Amino acid sequence: MFQFWWVEMESSSESGWQRSSDNNRNNIRSLFIPVGVKKERRRTSKSQIGGSTELLFHDVSLRQWLDNTERAVDSLECLHIFTQIVEIVNLAHSQGIVVHNVLPSCFVMSSYNRVSFLESASCSDEDVGEGNTPPVVSNLTFETSDQLDGHINNKPSFPMKHILLMESTWYTSPEELSGSPSTCPSDIYRLGVLLFELFGTFSSAEEKSTTMSSLRHRVLPPQLLLKWPKEASFCLWLLHPDPSGRPTMGELMQSEFLNEPKNNLEERDAAIELREDIEEQELLLEFLLLIQQQKQEAADSLNETLSFLSSDIEEVARLQTALMRTGGLNLELGGDSVSGPSANLVDDDDSGNLGSKKRIRQAIYTHYGKEYDEHIDEDQKSETPAENQPTTLSKTSRLMKNFRKLEAAYFSTRCRAFKPAGIPLPKQNRSVSSEGRGSTVVTERSSISNVSSREQYDEHGQSGWIHSFLEGLSKYLSFSKLKVKADLKQGDLLNSSNLVCSLGFDRDGEFFATAGVNKKIKVFEYNSVLDGDRDIHYPVVEMGSPAKLSSICWNGYIKSQIASSNFEGVVQVWDVTRSQIFMEMREHERRIWSVDFSVVDPTMLASGSDDGSVKLWNINQAILFLHLGPVSFDTKCTLSHLMKMLLLQGVSVGTIKTKANVCCVQFPLDSGRSLAFGSADHKIYYYDLRNAKMPLCTLIGHNKTVSYVKFIDSTTLVSASTDNTLKLWDLSMCTSRVLDNPVQTFTGHMNVKNFVGLSVSDGYIATGSETNEVFVYHKAFPMPALSLKFGNTDPLSADEVDDATQFISSVCWRGQSSTLLAANSLGNLKILEMV
Repeated sequence: MFQFWWVEMESSSESGWQRSSDNNRNNIRSLFIPVGVKKERRRTSKSQIGGSTELLFHDVSLRQWLDNTERAVDSLECLHIFTQIVEIVNLAHSQGIVVHNVLPSCFVMSSYNRVSFLESASCSDEDVGEGNTPPVVSNLTFETSDQLDGHINNKPSFPMKHILLMESTWYTSPEELSGSPSTCPSDIYRLGVLLFELFGTFSSAEEKSTTMSSLRHRVLPPQLLLKWPKEASFCLWLLHPDPSGRPTMGELMQSEFLNEPKNNLEERDAAIELREDIEEQELLLEFLLLIQQQKQEAADSLNETLSFLSSDIEEVARLQTALMRTGGLNLELGGDSVSGPSANLVDDDDSGNLGSKKRIRQAIYTHYGKEYDEHIDEDQKSETPAENQPTTLSKTSRLMKNFRKLEAAYFSTRCRAFKPAGIPLPKQNRSVSSEGRGSTVVTERSSISNVSSREQYDEHGQSGWIHSFLEGLSKYLSFSKLKVKADLKQGDLLNSSNLVCSLGFDRDGEFFATAGVNKKIKVFEYNSVLDGDRDIHYPVVEMGSPAKLSSICWNGYIKSQIASSNFEGVVQVWDVTRSQIFMEMREHERRIWSVDFSVVDPTMLASGSDDGSVKLWNINQAILFLHLGPVSFDTKCTLSHLMKMLLLQGVSVGTIKTKANVCCVQFPLDSGRSLAFGSADHKIYYYDLRNAKMPLCTLIGHNKTVSYVKFIDSTTLVSASTDNTLKLWDLSMCTSRVLDNPVQTFTGHMNVKNFVGLSVSDGYIATGSETNEVFVYHKAFPMPALSLKFGNTDPLSADEVDDATQFISSVCWRGQSSTLLAANSLGNLKILEMV
């Protein structure tokens, strides 16, 4: 029923034991493990004291237990503890070993008062007894509680060193004080001191110290003599000053004091063992129940997943059947009907344009090889030719390579079937139409798919999101590569750098403009650049700026109007047909990164600057002033000179101040009263311009500068950052003016230093990369759909350049088409087509 914990030290000099012969060493391991000990031996712990002895989390030292001021003396409990220690010492003496360390601090107690001997890791050596003197357990040198805490964090702590030194004084026998060696009777004396401590209680440490000092003179407290006379008498016998006057271990073991309550102790021990068995069973039961709960939760989740997967499969099969019946298609796929909705996907990613209406068959093989076709009618199975059996998904390498991500996107989309109510967004203006303006405005932004706004949900919240996910999957697989349709070298010999900072198509996609650090806006005719017969392409218009240009934006209503911003903090509006400045704004104090025209209200213009401000401009509100340029008043001025001297000076109609640099601005597609901008503080701010005192919503998720924001539709925008990611945000999910959970995070490109461009069209998102590559994502999935790497070619000499620092600096979609314009830091431009 008892346990002794013994840990062999690394060397004999460090051992807590001293031995008379090598033969004793072989017996020590089993010495203090009495017969019947089985439960405690199974208990282990990872925590160690001094690197050697292991403790249980719920164990406590006997010293701590004795010093508990709230402890009430239970006679049977104290005898139970004392009897265990007596048996430990008896076993040692039967082997001819003096324990010496019969000290409360050297014993630990379990939750059921099981006593175990604890050998410290730090022991001081003593000389081995000479002659017939038996070996002894050496004195312990104890660590402080601070040192112990380093070994057993959050485990039971032990007394401070000064308390242990006092304990050693209390438990030293008279003969040891006179210089005699420690003997077996010395252990008997220490047992007497221990018995006194077990039955004695003290209200303070001072009282205990005084009483323990008096104990050496065999002076016992009166209350102990009155309350526990038998125990006091037995204690005095053990504390006899003459070693020969103390009982031997045999007499102690046969004493009436220990044997009279033996039956009660056995019953107590049996009860304790029974409680331990019950506790162990309870522990095992709790463990098994916890496993069962976790597995049940996993099973419930899996069953729920399988349930809505089955529901989705049934709905997709139903929709497919309805489409077939509506189109009057032959369900037998052996003839011309293969062009219908059930047509297989192509086997090769390089097979060309798949088109935007192709669909995945309802019966497919996953990458595990399991066929999911239980919802196909048996008649359909029998009528489907063997060569058209559903194996196409496994052959689509691009899809299978990203299967896990597609799966995650499916479940994410499924979970968003019911969106949480967000903050009310400002009422949007009606989109620009040909009826309201006299001409249709087709820009990069106005061509974005508005599928999400057209989604309709049935009572189960399925149809809308299924269509959305299916369209995303179809579009993801619709194109296999980016094809170069034309190359354009537009570098200037007189400029050391030809980095293109911004690109833009006009409203009809007939012309595109470039601007950058060469201080020039160049306008090219799109069809002329596509003409393969021309080796050199010249701009139809070229306009010079006094400073490096950072951004350009075409007016979506006035075809010939384009706005620019530069590194000196100036916004300029140009008349392209006249190749001259129409208006100039000079209120920013530092470099302007971005300008943007509102599509709904083309007289509204916004700019964002390093001075930490966003300024709003109305191009109809300006003052006329004299432009004091290179023309002198003393010169005989012609009419054209006078016209150049007259210039409209723009005055801002609103300012939003922030604490960080503003790197990008963007109006929503259907409103001139709202604005989003990205900042160097890693955040995106969305404002209702009718109340610009505070943002309507703050988007938090990037961990570096936000370089671009683009609206996909009225409530969805995508942002780019130098943290290597793009993020998709749903403003309707903003519930407390803060949105910190993006709908999607796109990764695959590299962007940690430069601004690499961002453009959106019809759900496709294009961005550059510092690997000199163009990447195209679809809004539904986090991984790239397409990519193309620029060659490092010098734009002037056309020679290959070995320069790993080149990067894509700007991208721009051509309206609603699949055509993309991209430029890199060398000034090379490519017109790309998704095919």
